[in-house]
Amino acid sequence: MSANGHRLFAAVYDRLNAQAERTWLGSRRASLIAQASGEVLEIGAGTGANLGHYRDVTRVVVAEPDPAMRARLVRHLGGATVPVEVSDVPAERLGFPDASFDTVVATLVLCSVADPDAALAEMRRVLRPGGRLLVLEHVRGEGRRARWQDRVTPLWRRVGAGCHPNRDTRSAIVRAGFHPEHEERFEPPRVPAIICPFVEIVGRPEQSVATRQTIS
Repeated sequence: MSANGHRLFAAVYDRLNAQAERTWLGSRRASLIAQASGEVLEIGAGTGANLGHYRDVTRVVVAEPDPAMRARLVRHLGGATVPVEVSDVPAERLGFPDASFDTVVATLVLCSVADPDAALAEMRRVLRPGGRLLVLEHVRGEGRRARWQDRVTPLWRRVGAGCHPNRDTRSAIVRAGFHPEHEERFEPPRVPAIICPFVEIVGRPEQSVATRQTIS
């Protein structure tokens, strides 16, 4: 990423997603974000598409390291109904103290972070015991589709601001020590097959799961 960020991608991002936001993506964001509580950290907030969906939370910190995306995000702060703070920290080096947040949100960002394992380790680190990870992401397919995604990824990531259509994000979430309490795999309408399927995951750190089971 250049010092100015992905300026062209940021300029067209909202327009590229406009139809999806109207037909399925907006409602998916709303239902997922409705599960956020307490103090929230959103990773890779992009242009701020989630801001209007936050409701019963104490505060939201939105982290966006790309300056071009962040500039557009700031313009959307007026659409938020909860206190919002903007940060430029990358997902792999969050810089917040351990156990700082009750909820971590990651929508359409784990496909493009430089190091998903490091990013997810950081998300787990900053979550409080019993906290939730809320994820909406496109992930690696199976069989022939997966092989096609492997072939196309080198070009796709250049034009898509680092997006990897072949990334197995679901496995990375589990590998980082999260237990999916809810998981849905789906194929959205009118979305190119190369960036399908999608998953929606609500996860908790494994230690939190084990502690609740012991108490019960």
